[in-house]
Amino acid sequence: MIGSRRRPQKNASARKLVGALLALHREAAGFTQRTLADRVAASEDHIASIEQGRRALKMDMAVLLDEILSTRRTLETAVDNMPEVDLVPRFAEEYLDREREALSISWYEAFVVPGLLQTEAYARAVFRSRVPVYDEDSIEQLVAMRIERREILHRKQPPMANFVIWEAMLSDRLGGPNVHVEQVRHLRKCADLPGVSLQILPLGRTTHAALDGPFILLETPDHQRLAYTETQRGSHLIADLDEVAILNQKYAMLRTHARDPEETKGLLDRLLGE
Repeated sequence: MIGSRRRPQKNASARKLVGALLALHREAAGFTQRTLADRVAASEDHIASIEQGRRALKMDMAVLLDEILSTRRTLETAVDNMPEVDLVPRFAEEYLDREREALSISWYEAFVVPGLLQTEAYARAVFRSRVPVYDEDSIEQLVAMRIERREILHRKQPPMANFVIWEAMLSDRLGGPNVHVEQVRHLRKCADLPGVSLQILPLGRTTHAALDGPFILLETPDHQRLAYTETQRGSHLIADLDEVAILNQKYAMLRTHARDPEETKGLLDRLLGE
């Protein structure tokens, strides 16, 4: 989910430091995560995500928290001085925030393995394929960020996640034969994760419900349903109920046309055997 427009993204260690600072001041002021969330009109999970470093503290929230906690611009100053990694595009920031806390994820992908299922080597090959090219330092930072995202599938209460992948992707050798085999093996392991359902959409179909390209559907902790789509030069986080409903219909059709999860596991086993 990387495009041409870019915006600074605070790095993970800095997020954790600011989150720990917030937790310290919250406890000193006598707030629980729930009571503080009520004061700032946010969810308890939102506050918890910031304190755990999974979500960046935004400047407007920092200013509000400083006022509530009487911390004399401590959080505002911390956010203002956080180191930056100028890599994550502006249009992806809100999607990544929503992905971290999603209750469910439904993802159709036609050209590459979905980001949450990529191996480190495969992700590196994806970023090395970018035009114009990234320098090696940027590639390594992006790979680390992508691998960090995979943790949501392994948390104590993971989201319900369904992935439909077009079979053509399994024929590609992005990164070379060794990277390909490792990626297929990883897909097979992911297919057995709790809450994960993986389906392969076969080649040779005479109809296709998603010729307009890949997309992602999310359900948030407050049960809002969103969609996310990307193009060559931008993307859209969609909240319009009618538009999201149309993409839900497309996804339902894709699932009926794809191999079921058990058939998909068998296909992956055969590929690995060959």
